[in-house]
Amino acid sequence: MVPMAPVENEAARVLLQERRTELTAEIASVTHVSRDPMAAVGFGKRIGDGTTEAVERLNKIGIHDALMAKAADVDRALIKLDEGSYGECDVCGAAILAARMEAMPWSNVCVEHAPRR
Repeated sequence: MVPMAPVENEAARVLLQERRTELTAEIASVTHVSRDPMAAVGFGKRIGDGTTEAVERLNKIGIHDALMAKAADVDRALIKLDEGSYGECDVCGAAILAARMEAMPWSNVCVEHAPRR
């Protein structure tokens, strides 16, 4: 694999740090708990009471988990920059395609080893 130039590494680092800052803000907004007593959820005795709130909380949990996974990818990419292995697949060690790295600078695996969604 051809190592990335220092300028490219620093540009990638800036992008990754900006993305980490964005994710941190998104995680904070999802995990913010209202201190308004009127916003407290009370699950009543009737079917459907609190359903909207429960679904919203489940959605927030899913969003939170997805954001945390993205943040972990960004953190791993920053570590790889420090190690000198940025742009290499964590699974096979092959170079990750430049187009993939440009689209998702936090990519830590090649297309072949990317999780199927």
